[in-house]
Amino acid sequence: MKEAMLWESRDEGRVRCKLCAHRCLIKEGDLGVCGVRQNEGGRLFTMVYGRAVSANLDPIEKKPLFHFLPGTTSFSVAAVGCNFACEFCQNAEISQMPRNQGRIVGHDLPPEEIVAQAKKTSAASISYTYTEPTIFFEYALDTARLATAAGLKNVFVTNGYMTEEALETIGSDLHAANVDLKAFTKDFYRRLCHARLEPVKETIVRMKARGVWVEVTTLLIPGENDGEEELKALAGWLAGVGVDIPWHISRYYPRYRYTKSGPTPTGSIHQAREIGRAAGLHYVYAGNLWGDEGEKTYCHHCGALLIDRTGYTIRANRLEGGACPKCRTPLAGEGV
Repeated sequence: MKEAMLWESRDEGRVRCKLCAHRCLIKEGDLGVCGVRQNEGGRLFTMVYGRAVSANLDPIEKKPLFHFLPGTTSFSVAAVGCNFACEFCQNAEISQMPRNQGRIVGHDLPPEEIVAQAKKTSAASISYTYTEPTIFFEYALDTARLATAAGLKNVFVTNGYMTEEALETIGSDLHAANVDLKAFTKDFYRRLCHARLEPVKETIVRMKARGVWVEVTTLLIPGENDGEEELKALAGWLAGVGVDIPWHISRYYPRYRYTKSGPTPTGSIHQAREIGRAAGLHYVYAGNLWGDEGEKTYCHHCGALLIDRTGYTIRANRLEGGACPKCRTPLAGEGV
């Protein structure tokens, strides 16, 4: 237990958490929605500081980030818990553990050791991922500050539900993020995520304005968020925020509590890519379709193949000085 950040005292011993958009009002002895922040004696504590449930070396493309330090590795860490309760969660075993089992597990891995392991493995960045980094914010923040000082970059793989206060607190120590824009209707977020859409949109806009490199992922679930009009609205909105924001459209596989549909048809992914490009987005990718043409990066100006990928592996990087070798159009991104 470590005293949390971003909260304030309220009446009758309650506290208001200001870390995520739920802004939980928590009674003495109770937990927030995330299941890992607790009111003890009128003070808010995090129960996952320094307790890693997972720590691995991953390709940065696995986050997925295709335009941020491509071809490098990212030391990836997580703690249990999440401020969403998605019915289709792909990592429910650890993200929903506090909510479903009332348990918090993890091994001791202090921020200094994370940075040391990242340096030892020659990672270019540290990713706070697998669950929701917002809910282990203090742990991620202390690690991120040490990482920046050590010359490493920091990445959030997030549902985008953090508050403006949280973004301001981490400031320039957050360099890139992949944000799940899970759908583009309030009903989907309410019914299947038990959250709201608008705060996620606000986070994407705020991150972009702060200079964080942003890529967006949508897990396409048959019959839920794959309608043509919804995808047009999502893609149009995203292009309005920035045409250079890469959009990853990933194939869904039945997991956790949502089993009404089978895997996303390949054709649905391809159709969504066409909708994204028609909306003006420069970079639209197919996810969870190993070997698909949509995994590759092309020049949005002349169509030349720039980065040839299969899965998380880069087979060829044809950029010259971060630009297309054919027409010299720069590829949007950081460290490309």
